[in-house]
Amino acid sequence: MDITIHASFLPHDDPEASLAFYRDTLGFEVRNDVGSGTMRWITVGPAGQPDTSIVLHPPAADPGVTDEERRTITEMMAKGTYGIIVLATKDLDATFERLQSGDAEVVQEPTEQPYGVRDCAFRDPAGNLIRVNELR
Repeated sequence: MDITIHASFLPHDDPEASLAFYRDTLGFEVRNDVGSGTMRWITVGPAGQPDTSIVLHPPAADPGVTDEERRTITEMMAKGTYGIIVLATKDLDATFERLQSGDAEVVQEPTEQPYGVRDCAFRDPAGNLIRVNELR
């Protein structure tokens, strides 16, 4: 079987801030931008990898989400415990410097983890945790 990850979804609560972070700070391409106001679905992805995308979406747009669930989602996003994604790079130190200079919220500086990965962590404007692993 030949299966790849095509798209992952991360919530946003400010599409312009999220767009600026993923496009300008991370350097991702904007592949699609539909909707208006806060009800926008923005698809971004790394240059040269057209088959891998992240869809930034309004977190409670699903009509099946209850008001209580919307409150829970909002609370979790504010704490940074709702959305998580792990990226990878060959040059962790340069990536860390770029993210840090782009005013991303630093959660963890580059660290050698006891489980054999060197990584760092940030939060995007919506509070999503972004871990960046160093490829070896």
